[in-house]
Amino acid sequence: MKLVIIEPLGVKKEELLSLAAKLLPAELEIEYYDTRTTDTQELIRRGQDADIIAVSNLPLSAEVIRGCKKLRLLSVAFTGVDHIAMDACREQGVTVCNCAGYSTAAVSDLVFGLIISLYRRLIACDSAVRSSGTKDGLVGFELEGKTFGVIGTGAIGCRVASIAQAFGCEVLAYSRTQKNIEGIRYVSLDTLLSSCDIVSVHVPLNDATKSLIGKEQLAKMKKNAVLINTARGPVVDSQALADALNNGQIAGAGIDVFESEPPINPDHPLLHAKNVIATPHVAFATEEALRKRAVIVFENVACWFNKTPQNIIQ
Repeated sequence: MKLVIIEPLGVKKEELLSLAAKLLPAELEIEYYDTRTTDTQELIRRGQDADIIAVSNLPLSAEVIRGCKKLRLLSVAFTGVDHIAMDACREQGVTVCNCAGYSTAAVSDLVFGLIISLYRRLIACDSAVRSSGTKDGLVGFELEGKTFGVIGTGAIGCRVASIAQAFGCEVLAYSRTQKNIEGIRYVSLDTLLSSCDIVSVHVPLNDATKSLIGKEQLAKMKKNAVLINTARGPVVDSQALADALNNGQIAGAGIDVFESEPPINPDHPLLHAKNVIATPHVAFATEEALRKRAVIVFENVACWFNKTPQNIIQ
């Protein structure tokens, strides 16, 4: 059987292949591509002989899936699989597994990096120092005593909630599935939006969550509130958010995800809105998380190979 690592996974080639040698059956042939391409025919060429493909956030269309005729397992080095043509996988009988949990710490760290950057105006502070300025006009805010809203209480949402409590925040949550977590009070989405000083989004992208936060929802938020999105771009209506920021309906936003992967169009509305800190989908990208992810990718393959599959999406 053959495994094709169809794009780089963020770990140095030598370390990646060393992990593969330790975790995978010796009889499994491995082919590694250290370049990323979005060309459909090139992706089909790379995967046409593969029984197993490992992929990160590279979009795999239905045409690519159907073109990889031997494919039986897709090990996705990501938590979300909205970039994969899942209907085509079902049609072709391809098992899909993900790497849930690899980026829980990394994403949570960035959430608070964005919040503190907004609350303490770090970009403006840095600019002031470099232009011989002072703290005038740069008085910030503390997290302690704020009401913190978490939308989606999966692994990342729960960790964010725990960190918020450590900062001295009251935590409200809204989630499809409620859990019994000390210090977290579940409320309706409307109550969360109208009550919280900080709202952090942690839901997957699906039909139910697309544009979950739009014009109507933003209008319910406090004027001093900030919105953080490290989940998926389309969960938040970007134009509605930009309008809310520019109209002073809310105070700021920290955005790591957009409707498409970076590079982002320079005309994107959030790049021209007030009080936005934008990052290029880096929440998951730490050295530690990427190594954890590579390990899970190969463990997924090994478990499937041994007929004990794990992390199955479908």
